[in-house]
Amino acid sequence: MNRPPADLFEAIDVERLRSGHGVKWGSLPQGTIGAWVADMDFGVPPAVSESILQVTRRADFGYPCWPGADPVIEAFEERMITRHGWRPEPGRARVFSDLLQILQVMVEYATEPGDGVAIHVPAYPPFLASIARAGRRIVPLPMTRGETGWRFQTDGLAGHLREQGCRMLVVVNPQNPTGRVFTPAELGALATAAEDLDLVVLADEIHADLVFAPHRHVPFATIGTAAARTVTATSATKAFNIAGLRCAVAHIGPDRLRDALDQAPLDFFGTPSTLSRVATVAAWRRSDDWLAALMSTLERNRRLVEEWAATLPWEPRYHSPQGTYLSWLDFTASPIGTAAPAERLERLARVKLSEGAEFAQHTTVDTAAFARLNFATSTANLTEILDRVLTVPS
Repeated sequence: MNRPPADLFEAIDVERLRSGHGVKWGSLPQGTIGAWVADMDFGVPPAVSESILQVTRRADFGYPCWPGADPVIEAFEERMITRHGWRPEPGRARVFSDLLQILQVMVEYATEPGDGVAIHVPAYPPFLASIARAGRRIVPLPMTRGETGWRFQTDGLAGHLREQGCRMLVVVNPQNPTGRVFTPAELGALATAAEDLDLVVLADEIHADLVFAPHRHVPFATIGTAAARTVTATSATKAFNIAGLRCAVAHIGPDRLRDALDQAPLDFFGTPSTLSRVATVAAWRRSDDWLAALMSTLERNRRLVEEWAATLPWEPRYHSPQGTYLSWLDFTASPIGTAAPAERLERLARVKLSEGAEFAQHTTVDTAAFARLNFATSTANLTEILDRVLTVPS
């Protein structure tokens, strides 16, 4: 396969984005730039497009049939081995529609109403909403900012989780929205606490393919004996820009969870479509050259945001993400203000970011002065976004 040209991601078609069904641009008025939802403004890998077109040309939209092994599971296992150095145990992976479904299912099967579910905060807002909606208590593990970046407290972790009545630990790595890629030592501290308290761990590793050198993604299931208590959830959707197709994989380490799911009604969890499955396989097996070109673009944009932050007339205390294509911006000292900065930016600068307060909902952690910026766009569009943010009147 030939490597895509270096300028593949240098231009975006805004009219295509606005006229489609994507919420990131389609929900916004003309003149407002979407930089919020975690979709990329680029297309999809050629192999993904071709796989979908082949299904369409065959009018292959009947009930799905997969003789032999599930190709999505096979592609998942191959990718974990070759790219991330983890050999999943055969027979433990299941296909779901997305990671939010996986979280909801595991919360229902691994915990009881009133139990504590620990998660790093700020956190992906639908995860927080899902845990709260299920009647479980969110136990925040606050991400705090130091001189060298975002971190969390590991001393006394097991005691804290015990006091809070935790039965599950959710580990989002790379972390959304701070972009931290957790080190083996940090993951080891979490694994030790989980073992001490016999917690089920849900490891959301959907951004694993979007890590910037020299950082490296370490699957949680590779830490000591953690695999036996870990549900590893991932998908091709973020790295290959196919979120709307809805296909994800969960590798279920705990025997009791696997047995419980095997006994559930056959159609209880639904079935991802043929299109989502063939696209996922094409992404994981035939699109790494496209991904490499993408990462070059994201690295350039990441540095552009970092350079922009360094020249701001206020002190942003900004740390570049180590993974993902998301920047976590602090507007505390800015003229934009600490109350709903994303709303103010949308109104005055016509740029839509994600509101920081949403990333700490149902907790006492204060993220109201923050906003999340999606920089997976062309350099020209990103420059326009940053210029607009800088020129918002006080």
